[in-house]
Amino acid sequence: GTMVDHTGTSTGRNWGGLRDLLLIISISLGTVGARISSQTSADRITSHHSAKFPKKSPISYLRRSLRRLRPRAVDVASPYMAPAEEIDRRRNFAIISHPDAGKTTLTEKLLLYGGAIQSAGAVRARASQRKATSDWMELEKERGISITSTVLSFEYQDSRINLLDTPGHQDFSEDTYRTLAAADNAVMVVDAAKGLEPQTRKLFQVARMRKLPTFTFVNKMDRPALSPFQIIDEIEREFDLPCCPVVWPIGDGDRFKGVVDLSDDKVYLFQKGDRSGKAAVETVDLESDEMSDMMEEDDYLQLLEDIEIVREMTPACDLNAVRKGEISPLFFGSAMNNFGVEIFLRKFLNLAQPPQGQKVQLEDKEESELDASHPEFSALVFKLQANLNPRHRDCMAFARICTGKFQKGMKVRSSRLKGRTLTLSQAQMLFASDRDTVDEAYPGDVIGLNNPGLFAIGDTIFSGSSAIRFPGIPSFSPEMFMYIRSAAPSQYKSFNKGLNQLLDEGTVQMLRARTDMGEGAPILAAVGQLQFDVVQARLETEYKAESSLEPLPYTVARWVTGGWEALEECEP
Repeated sequence: GTMVDHTGTSTGRNWGGLRDLLLIISISLGTVGARISSQTSADRITSHHSAKFPKKSPISYLRRSLRRLRPRAVDVASPYMAPAEEIDRRRNFAIISHPDAGKTTLTEKLLLYGGAIQSAGAVRARASQRKATSDWMELEKERGISITSTVLSFEYQDSRINLLDTPGHQDFSEDTYRTLAAADNAVMVVDAAKGLEPQTRKLFQVARMRKLPTFTFVNKMDRPALSPFQIIDEIEREFDLPCCPVVWPIGDGDRFKGVVDLSDDKVYLFQKGDRSGKAAVETVDLESDEMSDMMEEDDYLQLLEDIEIVREMTPACDLNAVRKGEISPLFFGSAMNNFGVEIFLRKFLNLAQPPQGQKVQLEDKEESELDASHPEFSALVFKLQANLNPRHRDCMAFARICTGKFQKGMKVRSSRLKGRTLTLSQAQMLFASDRDTVDEAYPGDVIGLNNPGLFAIGDTIFSGSSAIRFPGIPSFSPEMFMYIRSAAPSQYKSFNKGLNQLLDEGTVQMLRARTDMGEGAPILAAVGQLQFDVVQARLETEYKAESSLEPLPYTVARWVTGGWEALEECEP
């Protein structure tokens, strides 16, 4: 018959093992009896069954047959398997743009409409205004720019959203690159007056390399802007990416009145109000008397004609094409004045892809792909951040869950720490510098893990017996170099601790001169000047250690595979 284990799981037929067991029991008993009666009978039994168990005693064969009869459960669910409904309801995306295109402002308004905050802050806030949620560092508040990537997780309707706000300035491109490794979708913010800008082009290529679906939000439509057709043409020409407008703007600058939802011809008319709160919205039909009376006749007819041209000349928003990154859904609005933000959020959740499978390298070095529904837990550490809470002087590792379910207290292994088991005793769900302890998390979520020096950027952590490793996160080649020194001998301990922590975060890289055996001043290497400013500012504010910088004349660094010896052989 069919055997079942204690869980009731079918183990399949095992007649072969049962037949062998009955045979060997009878043989064993016969052999014992034969040995008692006569040696000749025992020899006959042994020779008769020598082909069945050569050089093994009957008792040994009996034990082997008993092992074959043990119930073997199949398809037993892993304790870390994530429910399909939890995976499907998650949306994870990174926002990218050129500096000052309105990326952080859009992030703040998405939090407002998502119900995560009650009042939206400003990037450059007056004394009476609150600061942007995602810009939590003192230096970010002072300069009005994003310096470090931020994770903001919140619930909206039936979805769990993990929003990754990235720095826009080119000096922090490496941090943005690492964050895109943790994203399933990308939202590209474009200044309506300027179109595509250098940093937007650079970051889009990274998103395309990672095959991320890219959504385009054309911002600042409340200011004089390029024609929507010009913007579509520029994106298609430079990125070879067709656009499918989801909404269409009604005017620009002072004449910007709202947007038309091209799926049902509903017009969303916006009114200026308090920028920190939600905008008042009125909805009318496109071809209604109310709409025609609201606009000049020529403007209204031009709007109808433009919409007809758009429908004829641009592709429809096919869900599969969007999720494959073959077309970009296009939105228009003004994040500062809350125009078009809520409709973007609703449409995005319907079009964006849920957590996807990830390429991995297996234990035998073969490449494979793990689906998000893989039954074992795995996560990629893509960022380290010190002093989210300056009072505790802690360090947090940001880990994107790729497969399986995180459970508090679970044991995992690391792709870098061979043979070592780690206990994830505590994890936090992140909201900028705030955090809440969580007991469970699922693919697409980004969790914060306390890092007492066990995690490094690019680490893969996983459960199960099979070792895996996600592709590493490359470092950018530095272009600026400076010696850094402690300004006061009494602060050297704090200076050294802070510098090591910032190096672990990947804020800058550290090099040493050829003759330096570790006792000289370290050389900091960075992509841009702002990275040095961040190091000095954070050393002073977070570690109470002042420092001095001395520029070096170099402009490029290269790794020599063979070390100094190989380099000496090349020298004349």
